[in-house]
Amino acid sequence: MKKDVVIHMSDTMEATPIAHLVQLANQFSSSVYFEMDTRRVNAKSIMGMMSLILSSGDVITINAEGEDEENAVVELEKFLTE
Repeated sequence: MKKDVVIHMSDTMEATPIAHLVQLANQFSSSVYFEMDTRRVNAKSIMGMMSLILSSGDVITINAEGEDEENAVVELEKFLTE
């Protein structure tokens, strides 16, 4: 399941929000990737996620595959847009 999401956060995502995002992604058994421009990163990898510079207004694609993919996409979208 793929979904494009526009990030709505106050500032550039720094270490603490990234860590919470990675923790959230790790709650799902599905494989979860974030795609932005030509990059694709494992959302369960803190180092991979920190290599993406996510800012409010950026568009990313959440790509999840597995038994709980729909839940994963919904919850990660909530995190990135609230």
